[in-house]
Amino acid sequence: MRRLLTVVTAAAAAAAALMLPGGALPVAPAERAEAASERWSAREATAFWTEDRMASALPVTEPEPGSGAVPASGPGPAAAGPASPGPSPATAPSPAADPASPARPEAPPAPASPDAAVPAPDAAVPAPEAPDAAVPGPASATPAPAAPAPAPAPAPPTEPAVPVPAPAPSGSDKAAVPATNGVGQDFDGIPVVGRMFVMQGGGAYFCTASVVSSPSRDMVLSAAHCLLGTDTRQVAFVPQYTRAKPRPYGLFPVLRDAAGRSKVWIAPRYRTDGPDRAATLDVAFAQVGPGSDGLPVEDVVGGNRLVTGATFNHPKVTLIGHPAAAARPRVCVNKTTKFTSGDPKSPGSFLRIDCTGYPGGTSGGPFLARYDAQTMTGDVVGVIGGWKTGGPTADTSYSSYFGAEIRKLYQTAVAGALVR
Repeated sequence: MRRLLTVVTAAAAAAAALMLPGGALPVAPAERAEAASERWSAREATAFWTEDRMASALPVTEPEPGSGAVPASGPGPAAAGPASPGPSPATAPSPAADPASPARPEAPPAPASPDAAVPAPDAAVPAPEAPDAAVPGPASATPAPAAPAPAPAPAPPTEPAVPVPAPAPSGSDKAAVPATNGVGQDFDGIPVVGRMFVMQGGGAYFCTASVVSSPSRDMVLSAAHCLLGTDTRQVAFVPQYTRAKPRPYGLFPVLRDAAGRSKVWIAPRYRTDGPDRAATLDVAFAQVGPGSDGLPVEDVVGGNRLVTGATFNHPKVTLIGHPAAAARPRVCVNKTTKFTSGDPKSPGSFLRIDCTGYPGGTSGGPFLARYDAQTMTGDVVGVIGGWKTGGPTADTSYSSYFGAEIRKLYQTAVAGALVR
């Protein structure tokens, strides 16, 4: 299920940019980008990401083989690895395609893995790896047994902030549960999942992202390939986006550091090795600023509980994503199995789920185990991405396995979020 658009030509990119309201979006000169870096608040982000601009955004473009690597001497702390917001249109033109037809290569479904065993009962506390554990979630989430103590992170708080439950859902806000396993259907979405909008080159793009509980209550989770690139800027998260209600809970801008770099954490090896060789690390955390009411995103919509070190085989996972041409997000329920890649260019083992209708735009969408329809939150055990940046067909999705390296990345993000 390849989520991303294929690069065609620079001329096609320019043509797609012209399809945005008012023509091509202006790219701020480099000397002005840093000066404006501290003014990227909810107010500025809301003014920039108009309803028309959000509706015209295309799925984030597919990384070219080898293009995901960022030189080790590039900007940003090596441990955190945030993406720089500085534009570089001359060297990185923004590829695009027809927004009405989310492109994906026609490829046969991935072969069934010999490791895809009959799923075992889903466990809240993973056993395989001692350093990994469940991250405390909101109080309204389904409680889980105590987990082993996590490996120490650089200066994280000893106790997380007291969680605030998500607002009580009502009416059409409640997520419909698909009647048939593996069959995706459009629905009105849930507050903790939304679209992540980015500017790259002269074009507007998006992926799917979700809120993950953290001590600072301002962390979102997506796929690394969605936020990779030195020209990624004007990044913002919109919970429960639909075309009919583009901002039901407001808009939350991804914060920037003092140098103007977006506060995004991607594993350093994903940057250096690229999206194929490091497909097992296709995960990104981002810190978002408060909405226009001054509240952090987790106080507004709640948050999912991050679980690492769990099994590959979950008997029931809820998959949510925002397809490119759809007016509403998509939901599906099915089991997950273990898939081990036979491609030496993209090695590793991944979670696999068969769910119909997840094309471009759904990258970064969460795999939610133990989903609670009342709180509309769950345990996030994966995101659409990983092998072939999510897979070569729209009906089978993949995720990097959330193990010790993803746990360490989360801890790094938690520590970095405390630095203002």
